[in-house]
Amino acid sequence: MFSTGIALLLPLATVVLIPFARRHANVREGVSLFAALVVFGAAASLLPAVMAGERPHIELIEFLPGAGITFTVEPLGLAFALISSLLWFVTVVYSIGYMRAHNERNQTRFYSFFALAIAITVAAAFAGNLLTLYLLYEALTLATYPLVTHGGEDRDRAGGRRYLLILFGTSLTFMLLAMAWTYSIAGTLEFTDGGIFLVDGQLPDGLGGGLLALLYALFLFGTGKAALVPFHRWLPAAMVAPTPVSALLHAVAVFKLGVIKVLKIT
Repeated sequence: MFSTGIALLLPLATVVLIPFARRHANVREGVSLFAALVVFGAAASLLPAVMAGERPHIELIEFLPGAGITFTVEPLGLAFALISSLLWFVTVVYSIGYMRAHNERNQTRFYSFFALAIAITVAAAFAGNLLTLYLLYEALTLATYPLVTHGGEDRDRAGGRRYLLILFGTSLTFMLLAMAWTYSIAGTLEFTDGGIFLVDGQLPDGLGGGLLALLYALFLFGTGKAALVPFHRWLPAAMVAPTPVSALLHAVAVFKLGVIKVLKIT
């Protein structure tokens, strides 16, 4: 439980601490590097227990039966958290040289929102149900928007608008409908082996053939971060951002979270 809490909360604490070091670049960047290593260590410490079959679980609030804010550490999510925290460290190392060499403005804001994006990514990796994952999925879009538009030029803002339009458009149009449909037939949004649609290990009556395919399609198209055609155009739109942000979007967080979301659902 302690390691899970560290992995979830330390990136958020980093978001708060970084602005206090805005006049001291070495301290600001050191905080990011230290936090990345500690989060990676906390996630790694969970590995033996999870591989032995334990599933550390935290439930914060339940809105409806089977639909609340919960976190569960399982192998897929833990692997994603380990990769994300390790790449956070690597990306910050690269960012230090890049941001200084290019004399980028608003570097404190950059590192703060970068840490926020990682905090959301790690939390999403440990999401215990679809509602938690969905809320974090949307939060990640908002957290990365200031990074996409970091340059502040017209082309940056235009790229940011397309980024928001595609990611919010797909999730609000398709994902919410898929979630409501799933809850209506399964009575829960908890992730289960074999797919989120199963009830007692079997598909509910009336969800065979074409309807199941339609539900899968809603989930897939609602996951714009997975960059599935034709909703992949946010990728080139977001390339207006500084190079470290592209690494975050493509390699560390956004794209991979879309893929993880699809895997958890299925």
